[in-house]
Amino acid sequence: MSTRRVSFDEEFIRAFQKLPPSLQRRAEKVRLLFAENPFHPSLKLHKLSGKLEGYWSIWINRQYRIILSMQGGGDAIFISIGTHAVYN
Repeated sequence: MSTRRVSFDEEFIRAFQKLPPSLQRRAEKVRLLFAENPFHPSLKLHKLSGKLEGYWSIWINRQYRIILSMQGGGDAIFISIGTHAVYN
């Protein structure tokens, strides 16, 4: 299953621009993999609960995550990016 389109929330764009270039490159690889196969095991896609119920998370690496919203038709919106503290 592939994602048709990934779009980016303004908060995601601002946070992405503050990341070091090496992490930006890694996040771009993750985005491409997500667009190709959102359920690839290395992404560790999972639903969130609590105050983030309705959102999903994928891994960039052990420390960094992307919070996203799955939309109808296979589209997704990347909401935020950052360390595990992004959940707060």
